[in-house]
Amino acid sequence: MDGQHWLDNVRSRYKRYRRNAEDAAAQVSDHDLFCVAGGNPNSIAVLLKHVGGNLRARWRDFLTTDGEKRDRARDAEFVAEGETRETILEHWNAGWDVALAELRQLRPEDLARIVTIRGAPWTVVEAVHRNLDHVVYHTGQIVSLARVFAGEAWRTQSIAIGESDAHNARMRERHGDWWNEKRNDA
Repeated sequence: MDGQHWLDNVRSRYKRYRRNAEDAAAQVSDHDLFCVAGGNPNSIAVLLKHVGGNLRARWRDFLTTDGEKRDRARDAEFVAEGETRETILEHWNAGWDVALAELRQLRPEDLARIVTIRGAPWTVVEAVHRNLDHVVYHTGQIVSLARVFAGEAWRTQSIAIGESDAHNARMRERHGDWWNEKRNDA
């Protein structure tokens, strides 16, 4: 895979996980957005706020400054008192705006460059994977919590139970032999 293809793929993945988290959070009431469940001390609101803060810190001036910014108040990201859905989404969107703008600026020749996070050196590829892992981890938590709170009203974000065969048939129609060969190689 060449560098440009990798960058395009990473950008697409970030956008997919953003959409997953936003779609999940949209399925819960304002009250449930701030509730905790199952022994997890973090509500959906806290997770959204934390991911937004992390993205803002890691991606602001990504190639030129340490990924842990001096003005980041990480511990405050885990407090939602006094917040509303709107203020939580402001934190969330501010982080995403920075991350996606910086991702658009990256070029294949940047991938081997060294950036720092908390003083530790990482290649751009390693730093991106590290951050994407963080986003994926918390997106999973957001989706799981939202599914619990939404209950029977939950709208699935993937293939619904009982729909696998129909989905696979659509994939065969769309991708033909390539999709079947790829699936059989797995």
